[in-house]
Amino acid sequence: FTGICGTDIHILHGEYKVYPPVVTGHEFAGQVVEVGRGVTRFKPGDRVTCIPFFRVCGKCPFCRHGEINLCLDRKSAGTHVNGAFARYVLMTESSMYSIPQGVSYEEAALSEPLAFNVWGVLMKTRILPQDTVLVSGPGTIGLLATQCAKAAGATVITAGTVGDDHRLGVAKEVGADLTVDVSRESLLRAVMDVTKGCGVDIAIECSGAAPSVAQCVDAVRKGGQITQMGLFSSAVPVDLNKVALKELTVHGIFATRPVSWDRALEMLGKGDVRTKPLISSKLPLSQWETAFNSFGKGKEIKILLYPDE
Repeated sequence: FTGICGTDIHILHGEYKVYPPVVTGHEFAGQVVEVGRGVTRFKPGDRVTCIPFFRVCGKCPFCRHGEINLCLDRKSAGTHVNGAFARYVLMTESSMYSIPQGVSYEEAALSEPLAFNVWGVLMKTRILPQDTVLVSGPGTIGLLATQCAKAAGATVITAGTVGDDHRLGVAKEVGADLTVDVSRESLLRAVMDVTKGCGVDIAIECSGAAPSVAQCVDAVRKGGQITQMGLFSSAVPVDLNKVALKELTVHGIFATRPVSWDRALEMLGKGDVRTKPLISSKLPLSQWETAFNSFGKGKEIKILLYPDE
């Protein structure tokens, strides 16, 4: 199973660089059918999911500091080399992780966005149990961010907009303490009511929409943190005066790191985070165009594609 990601939609519209000809798809899980010489950790029949890094150089300053997601010569499945919108995908042994017992292929296909959230929300952002966290955007990333923040013990407000009724319902199902439809009520008023006029400690922007960024900057308290998870179709304006005057810390998050994968899969195996409620459709690869059109309209949360029989 391979999930359609927001990045795949950006690729479709020429908004994210890829190196064609290439098969896209980077959120996936499946069964090993064949291994090369020298492979010792996996065998045919094993259930695996994969970090999409096909190759990193291991030599640049970023690799040498463990920042392999920032490698100057990183090659990734779905952008540089063939990805998983296919019956078979070739990956390196070092990129593979065993799926925890009791976790289905469908659930494990969301390991990559979960590991992304573990890296961004739990490892790079400092969340304390007494914190109040705003998650802006109830898509896959936002719903996983909601769960990660709850796992850290925070009070979580998840915000959406027009057409997000179902997604906000899922947010409540997976643990959000409060959901806000910003098209119907003031997000800032709701935040100030919950925080007694101070603002949230942390705002996590997951929608990739310009208005959301402004709302996050306004909603976060003085000395708070903003974590940018979503990607935008084009450059967006940010009022840096507010960042300075409020002494905000801003974190940018791009891709994942191996250190976040073990923790993500452990959380998935223990049920600390659930990916199944986020899966809204499963379609065969032959219906990829229908799936992409549906996802692009914002009517789905996570669509999975699988090989036709």
